[in-house]
Amino acid sequence: MNIIAIMNHVEALFKKVPVKELQAQLESKGFQVVYPEDEQDLIKLIENNARICGVIFDWDTYSMDLCKTVNSLNEKLPLFTFANEQSTLDISLTDLRLNISYFEYTLSSAADISVKIKQAVDAYKDAILPPLTKALFKYAEEGKYTFCTPGHMSGTAFNKSPAGSIFYDFYGANTFKADISISMPELGSLLDHSGPHKEAEEYIARTFNADRSYIVTNGTSTANKIVGMYSAPAGSTVLVDRNCHKSLTHLMMMSDVTPIYFRPTRNAYGILGGIPQSEFTKSVIAEKVAATPGATMPNYAVVTNSTYDGLFYNTKFIKDTLETKYIHFDSAWVPYTNFNPIYEGKCGMSGEAMPGRVFYETQSTHKLLAAFSQASMIHVKGDIEEESFNEAFMMHTSTSPQYGIVASAEISAAMMRGNSGKRLIQESIDRAIRFRKEIKRLRTEADSWFFDVWQPENIDKTECWKLDPKDNWHGFKDIDDEHMYLDPIKVTILTPGMTENGELAETGIPASIVSKFLDEHGIVVEKTGPYNMLFLFSIGIDKPKAMQLLRALTEFKRGYDLNLTIKNMLPSLYAEDPSFYKDMRIQELALGIHKLTAQYKLPELMFKAFDVLPEMKLTPHAAWQEELRGNIEEVPLSDMVDRISANMILPYPPGVPLVLPGEMVTDASRPVLDFLEMLCEIGKHYPGFETDIHGVYQHEDGSATVKVIKA
Repeated sequence: MNIIAIMNHVEALFKKVPVKELQAQLESKGFQVVYPEDEQDLIKLIENNARICGVIFDWDTYSMDLCKTVNSLNEKLPLFTFANEQSTLDISLTDLRLNISYFEYTLSSAADISVKIKQAVDAYKDAILPPLTKALFKYAEEGKYTFCTPGHMSGTAFNKSPAGSIFYDFYGANTFKADISISMPELGSLLDHSGPHKEAEEYIARTFNADRSYIVTNGTSTANKIVGMYSAPAGSTVLVDRNCHKSLTHLMMMSDVTPIYFRPTRNAYGILGGIPQSEFTKSVIAEKVAATPGATMPNYAVVTNSTYDGLFYNTKFIKDTLETKYIHFDSAWVPYTNFNPIYEGKCGMSGEAMPGRVFYETQSTHKLLAAFSQASMIHVKGDIEEESFNEAFMMHTSTSPQYGIVASAEISAAMMRGNSGKRLIQESIDRAIRFRKEIKRLRTEADSWFFDVWQPENIDKTECWKLDPKDNWHGFKDIDDEHMYLDPIKVTILTPGMTENGELAETGIPASIVSKFLDEHGIVVEKTGPYNMLFLFSIGIDKPKAMQLLRALTEFKRGYDLNLTIKNMLPSLYAEDPSFYKDMRIQELALGIHKLTAQYKLPELMFKAFDVLPEMKLTPHAAWQEELRGNIEEVPLSDMVDRISANMILPYPPGVPLVLPGEMVTDASRPVLDFLEMLCEIGKHYPGFETDIHGVYQHEDGSATVKVIKA
C-alpha cells in the first residue's frame, strides 16, 4: 500500500515545479506517484486499486464534492489539498470530520509536506488494521529469538534442507515469522480470549452485529460442533434441518441426543429447498416429539441458512415462531449478509436480541470472504454462560492454533468495515446480476439452444428475489409466501434436459459433462447437479473471470453442436478409459447419461426421496457406538432395505445426508436408495462420472456396499 494519486490539475496549475519537488520527496520515502486525468479517472483508480493510500488535489478546482465522493468509497482514505492564501475554505463542521489535510503551494516546502503525508498514511494504515493482525505484524518485525514451538523457528529449520528451502521460498519469509507459539504473552490467547485475541473478537462482534464472536480455526464443521455441544446436553432432544451439513450429523454421533427433523424440500433439479413454515410451529413439533421414542420438547434447533443453492429464510418469522431457547443458523455459505441491506431480516444476526433467547450464526469466513481455508466464526446474540461455552470451544480447538488463520479471519472483518466493505459486497451483487442478464441475452440470441439461469423473470431490482408460490421458475410445490428468497450472488446455471414443468425432456445435456469441459478450461464449478451447476460470485470474482466463464460456456455449445469427439473435446475424460471413449462423440455421451437418468425417473425421485424419510431405529450416537463395538457387517447397497445403517450416507458435494446412522430404509422410503443406485449406475457405465458418496463403498468390479448394524 504505497500509491499516492496526484490530480493532474495540480501539476499543470503550478508549472510542475512544486509538485515535482513533492513527487521526488514522496518517492524517496517509498511511495509511487500516479496522475489521474480527472475525477472520473481517480474514482476508477480507487475502485480498482486498493493500494491507493492518499489523494492530492487542488481545492479551487475540486473542492468538497471530490472529498465526499472519495469518502463514499473509503471514508478513511487520507486526502491532501493545496489552496492559495486567497482561497475560501467554505466548509461546515460536518465537513471538517472528513479526513483532509490542507497545504499551501510554496517552493522548498516539499520535504516538510512529504513528512506530513507519510504521517497521515501511517495513521491510515494503523486505523484500518485490526488489533490482532497489528500485534502479529509487530511481533514478526521484531525478529525475536525463540526457544519454544514451532520447531522451524521462523523458518530457519526449513533453510537447512534442500526440500525445506524450496518450501520456504514458495511461501515467503513472513509466513514463517508469523507462525508462532501460543506462548507469546504479547499476543494473548485464543483459548482464554485474552489480549489482542480478545480485542480481535470484540472487533469482529461489532463488525458483524453480534453480542459475542469467536474465531474458529478448523472451519464451520468445528464451529457447529462447539455450538451444539454447549446448547444440547446429553439426553436432550434437538431439532435439526434434514438438509444439514454432515458436521451436524457428526455432532449427533458424538453427543447422546435424540434428533427430530425439520422436513426438507427439493425440486426436480435436486436443488435444496426450504423448510415449510408449519414445521416451526409448536403443534407440529409436539406431534414429532410424541412420535419419537425418548424425545422431549427440544430447546435447541439448527436451520441451514442459506441453503447450499442460495436460498435465505425470513429469519424473523423463524425467531418469532420457533420456541426453542437456542436457534442456530448454520450460515457457512453467507458470511457477507451484514454488509448489504438486501439481506436484512434474512440472517441470524439481523434485528435485536430477544429476552431469554440465544441466536447463533456459524459462518465459514474463508468461503465467501477473504480468509485462509478453515477460518470460521461463531456469532452470538443473547446471553450465554461464557465459561461453559468456552469449555465446549476448547474441546474442539487446538492448543497450538495457526495464527495466520486467526489473523485472516480478523482481516476479513476489517475488509468489510465501512464504505469500502459495503462497496465490495455491492460490486459482487452487481457483477452476478450482470452475468445473469448476459446468460439470458445469449439464450434469446442462440440459434438452437443455450444455457438458462435459475431465477425469476424480472431481476431488474437489486434484491433477494422472493420464491413466490404463484411462480413456476423455482420448481417447488406448495411453498409459503414471504418465506424463501434467492441470493443474487449464488448463480445456478441450468443445462438442457428438463422442461418447465419439472419433467425430463426427450434429450438433455447432463451438467456433469459441462463441468468436466469447464474444468478442462481452468474453471472449477462449486456444485454440479443432474442438470444444474452452481457458481459463487464472491468478492474475489472480477470481470475477466466472469467473461472467461461466459466464453467457456459458448465454447461448449459450439463443440456440442459440432458433435466433437470425446478425445478432442474432453481429453482428460478420454484419458480415463481410451478404449471405452474411442470414437465416442459428445452428443452420444450426453444422450447415454440422460437415458440412464430417465430410466430412474429422476424428477419423481427428487420429490419422493424427501416425502418419506428413512425410519430412525437408533439415535446417531447409539449407532456409532454399535460400530465402535464391531457390531456391523457390510452388505450390497441394494440389500440395505429393512437394515439399520451404521454410517451416514451422502453424496458430496453438497454433503447433505440422505441416510443417517441408525436409520432404516424401508419400502416407503425406497426412493432414497433408488437415487443412490442411480448415481452408482452412472459411474459404473461411464468412467470418470463416479460420484463421491460418503458411506457407500464402490469397488473395482462395479459393486457397491454399505455398513449396517448386525441383525
